[in-house]
Amino acid sequence: MLMNTKAEAKVLNKPNRNSVDLLLKRAFDVTFSFFILSLIWPVMLLIAIGIKATSKGPIIFKQKRCGLGGNTFYIYKFRSMKVHEENSGRVTQATKGDSRITAIGGFIRKTSLDELPQFINVLKGDMAVVGPRPHALEHDQYYSQYISNYMKRNTVKPGLTGWAQINGSRGETETIEKMECRINYDLWYVNNWTPFLDVKIVAITPFKILSKNAY
Repeated sequence: MLMNTKAEAKVLNKPNRNSVDLLLKRAFDVTFSFFILSLIWPVMLLIAIGIKATSKGPIIFKQKRCGLGGNTFYIYKFRSMKVHEENSGRVTQATKGDSRITAIGGFIRKTSLDELPQFINVLKGDMAVVGPRPHALEHDQYYSQYISNYMKRNTVKPGLTGWAQINGSRGETETIEKMECRINYDLWYVNNWTPFLDVKIVAITPFKILSKNAY
């Protein structure tokens, strides 16, 4: 079944969360994001200078993504590709040896440093530190036709990292089977979330960041 509108996304069954759970998660998100940003702002500044010095275009790449309840928001990333035009209604995933990736872009993608501006998304309330990774809207449209309960991942906020990512499901998903594997991890997280699980995922993430699946 195709689930591709805000109204449709909102009718999905939401996981049981009480107000204390939600408050704890939001408090963790805000506190952790402020702490990390206070540490990494010099790194972010160096990346911004590197991007501007090595390729033409904006420092920050913005793209619409689907968030909690089907609401859309602009996700922030350091730009890692040359400025280019996509065909209407199509978003092409990065592949190994992708000619669109800039000199510095390959490094920041491989190390996930391109994702650092998403801590600002977390502070704005669009995202959480931990949750299902948000996909391009075009990918949501496509995969929701083939994967059962795909849009149930939008009953929680999308995250910078997640259960799927620490289990090796990150980077290119060139087959339906690979995306289905990722979604199964996402739905497990949605149904089994605890504050401790978020802490565990955050603790494991740095050791998984250099996954060879990311291009």
